[in-house]
Parts: sequence; C-alpha cells; structure tokens
Amino acid sequence: MTIRSRLLLWYVSISLLALGLIGGGLYFELVVERAQDSARFGQADSVPQEILDILLFYTLPAIGLMVFGGWWLTRQALGPLAKLTETAERISVHNLSETLPLPGSQDELDRLTEVFNQMLGRLNESVAQIRDFTLNASHELKTPLTVLQGEFETALRDEACAPAQREFLASQLDEIQRLIKIAEGLTLLAKADAGQIVLAQESVRLHELVQDCFADAQMLARPRRIAVELSRCDEVVLHGDRHRLRQLLLNLVDNAIKYNVSEGRVTMALARNDEAAALTISNTGPGIAPQELGRVFDRFYRGTAARSSGSEGCGLGLSVAEWIAKAHGGILHLASEPGRSTTVTVILPHSAPPPLERVNPGRR
Repeated sequence: MTIRSRLLLWYVSISLLALGLIGGGLYFELVVERAQDSARFGQADSVPQEILDILLFYTLPAIGLMVFGGWWLTRQALGPLAKLTETAERISVHNLSETLPLPGSQDELDRLTEVFNQMLGRLNESVAQIRDFTLNASHELKTPLTVLQGEFETALRDEACAPAQREFLASQLDEIQRLIKIAEGLTLLAKADAGQIVLAQESVRLHELVQDCFADAQMLARPRRIAVELSRCDEVVLHGDRHRLRQLLLNLVDNAIKYNVSEGRVTMALARNDEAAALTISNTGPGIAPQELGRVFDRFYRGTAARSSGSEGCGLGLSVAEWIAKAHGGILHLASEPGRSTTVTVILPHSAPPPLERVNPGRR
C-alpha cells in the first residue's frame, strides 16, 4: 500500500469515527433523551439547551479526536523519515559502507531506502576505485622520479659541467623533488583514506620537536631575512608518532615562511594546560580571504594570495597536517587577518594516549 493510500485510509477512518460520535450525540440528545424527558416529565429540555449539550459533550470531543488523529497520522508518516535522516547525516565519504535502515512498510519509503542504499554502494565503489588509482599512480610515479633525481644529482657533481648547464640541471632537479613531494603526499593521504596507515605509539617530547623545528625554521627563513621567534615552549610529553608529528610541524613552519613578506616575522609558541597542548604558529604574510578559509584544508586548493605570491606549492601540506593532527586526537584551526597575519593553532591532547592503530582522516 502506498503512503498516500495509507494516510487517506487512516484519516477517513478517524473522520468517520468523529462524525459518528457527533451523529450519535445528535441522535441521543434530540431523539432518545427528548423522548425520555417527555415520557417522564411531560416536557423536554429546550432546543438551545440541547444544542449546548451537544457542543459540550460530543462536538468538542470529536474535534479533539480529529486534531489528535491528525497529529498521530503525521507522526506515523514522518517517523521513518526522521530515522532515515538521522542515519543519512552520519554517512560521509569515510563510511559509505553504512546503509540506511529499511522501514519495512512495503511502500514508497522502502523503495526510496533501497534506491539510496544502491546509490551508496555505487558511490563507495567509485570512491574506492579513485583511492586505489591515486595510491597506485603515486606509488608508480615515485620510482622513475627517484631514478631521475639520482641521475640529475650525479650530473651536477660532474666537474666538467658548464655553469649554464649546471643551472639548468639544478632547476630540473628542483622540479623533480617537487613532484616527488606531491607523490609522497598523495600516497600518504590515499593510504590514510583507506585506513592502511599504522602510526607508532610512543612517548614523544613535543617541546624538543618544536625546538628542533625552530632551528630548522631559522635556516629556512634566513635567505628571505624573515625573523623567527619562539616565544614560549612549555615541556610537553604526549603519545604519538614522532615522525608524523615532526612532519606536521615542518609543514606548518614551511607554509609560514613560504607565504610571508620579505623581512617579515614568524612566531612560534607551545603552551600546556592540564589536558592538552596548544601549538601556535603565526606569520606576517598577506593573509587569507574570509571566503577562502573554509577551503584551505581541501587537497590541491591554493588561495588567491598563495597563487599570486609565486611560491611553489601543490596544496597538500595543510591537508596532510590536518590529518596528522586528527590522527593524534587533536584539531587544527586556522585564523587570518588579510593583509596582516595568519595564525595556525594545533591542539593535541596529552592526558592519555589516543588510539593510533588505524585512522581515517575526517573532514570538518
């Protein structure tokens, strides 16, 4: 039976019940009770009094029955839709294997649920194919790129190489290294999407990593005369993957230096409270427009300021940094004032070791 037919049948039944209640009341008041009063007292109640009795004892309850019946019909009809909506809201690109519950009412809702589940199955298969292609392609690219890198490095070490040729080789080597970095980022994110990354769970002295990163940042910033400052560095020990946390720090520091003004400033700070550690990295760069802040963590996305700066980049650094933060039970937040500064804040819990065995990168 269709939803329309079922609702029509229910409402007609409730309406007939209400009309029957009113009709029965009219018959009782105007026929039965009037006849009884005439036989008992020789006279019957006045017509206005009988109408008032009908309104009070029959019509109002009938109206209440129809209102309650309408509410009940709406609840019965929309209840399965509410459950489907709650389940659909939980489904994202990372759990497409989850299916919507079948109401079992043998109507349009059942058919709609089956169609949605079939669509989710096709989406899951398509996403898996894209993930496998990305993983395989990035993996296959790394080998020839590594070979090319070795050959160019060997050629640069040749003392017979002319200065012009040496400059050309160095430029090509930079591009190859950039391609290798892109392939490594794609491999990491594709494996993370598939839940294939097993992170180490060890005690990490985060303040030491920050200090090492601060030293690296000073060397990276020196050619552009950018001042790097470590304003605070509390002692923080947490459980996690030391290599990935270092990668997180280097990605953020590299961005802070790369997208900065000449003779600008980068400020780093690590603060600790009872439950978490907060790492902030800010720069005096061109900033990010408000309408672009929501997309900065999207893969391959580069904002207007990043594209116009002429700095090299592929738009994967922040995506990788966000995944590493979330994999350690933390969050990564970015705030910016266009034309003045950009600040990235990483909140990492240190009270208990997070589950790091297999993780999928979630979205905002």
